[in-house]
Amino acid sequence: MYEKTTHSITITVQPFYLDEQSEPDEERYVWAYKVNIENAGTKTVQLLNRHWRITDKLGRLQEVQGPGVVGEQPVLNPGDSFEYTSGTPLPTPSGIMVGSYEMESSDGDRFDVEIPAFSLDSPYDSASVN
Repeated sequence: MYEKTTHSITITVQPFYLDEQSEPDEERYVWAYKVNIENAGTKTVQLLNRHWRITDKLGRLQEVQGPGVVGEQPVLNPGDSFEYTSGTPLPTPSGIMVGSYEMESSDGDRFDVEIPAFSLDSPYDSASVN
């Protein structure tokens, strides 16, 4: 489990490898990740946009940007949380994801909330320690 708090918004991420959707012989590895967004602040906020940076084991970077998450732009009152599950494929057996959400508070202030970097690991990764 990975967790980070920015501007009183706590993001918790739990990634898991999807063996049944992966095809290692065809260099296709798939992960799902569950994200929980909790508003521990005193203002209502809305998630407007997402920005992900996904890096595979060979250092190749893919950026994903767009409105909301899973088709929603959730509004979180103080004390509320929102949870969703999404996923990503990679051509390598491991990688890393990190990102941010653009939020807007009820008084119109826009700010970024950091998503903690998290590791995408599969049983097919032959990691070596130097």
